[in-house]
Amino acid sequence: MSTADVARSQPLLGAGAFDRLRRLRHSEPAAIGAALAARRRRPLVRDDGRLFIVAADHPARGALGVRADQTAMADRYELLQRLALALSRPGVDGVLGTPDIIEDLALLGALDDKVVVGSMNRGGLRGSVFEMDDRYTGYDVDSLVSDGIDAAKLLLRVNLEDPATVRTLEKTAEAVTAAAKAGLPIILEPFLTRWSDGRAVNDLTRDAVITSVAIAAGLGASSAYTWLKLPVVEEMERVMAATTLPTLLLGGDTDAAPDATYASWEAALALPGVHGLVVGRTLLYPQDDDVSKAVDIASALVHHR
Repeated sequence: MSTADVARSQPLLGAGAFDRLRRLRHSEPAAIGAALAARRRRPLVRDDGRLFIVAADHPARGALGVRADQTAMADRYELLQRLALALSRPGVDGVLGTPDIIEDLALLGALDDKVVVGSMNRGGLRGSVFEMDDRYTGYDVDSLVSDGIDAAKLLLRVNLEDPATVRTLEKTAEAVTAAAKAGLPIILEPFLTRWSDGRAVNDLTRDAVITSVAIAAGLGASSAYTWLKLPVVEEMERVMAATTLPTLLLGGDTDAAPDATYASWEAALALPGVHGLVVGRTLLYPQDDDVSKAVDIASALVHHR
């Protein structure tokens, strides 16, 4: 049964759950902090040492599209249904999101025994003239620690043609340093990016990804708590030879056939230094709209089920 069918018949989250969510946000905002404080936490890694994280921080950067549908993620209630369904599946270790998403899920009781990763910089809005000035408009290290968030995540796009990049580099280094001082794992998602017909385009060639890895790994006063989140590209073994940092694979949003996508993930997950997968739209809005099936396949790849 597809997620759309679930939403019409027996949704994981009923109307009452959303009524309560709206009421708490309206009349009892302190309930958010209480829900975060009360959630049952777990170690970042356990058992097989691997992580499977579902990502949902795209909307805060104005990126609501999935494939040809430019507003696929616009309905927050549908997104929360899909996230709750994904988090209920075996082998899903956690979720990546901005504070609004994480707080909704906390109030809905969906975060117990899950790794929660907070997204930090969402200021480089998709399609904007200031996209390379990717300011830290989400979580900061202090709020991550005080809310009991398990790890931080940031996006690092390095555009050698845009002077705004140096500010992002500086602020990213500060975030890495602060996270290391706090003992907070921080996941860096680096790209070499260029302007093309007024759009910011990430270079996914092998050598570009290797260069982005070298730049990201050197940021901050310590790399002790730094992880990487990298796209799956050709000759991925050469990419992984460029770093000793623990790495998660970026699933991305692709038009490729699902079988081809899963095969590329499976091959990359076998490489030394790769410890899991972070995927958002590809699994939350799969081509056949069967979220459970897509999530279960990815989970089996990550955890060798």
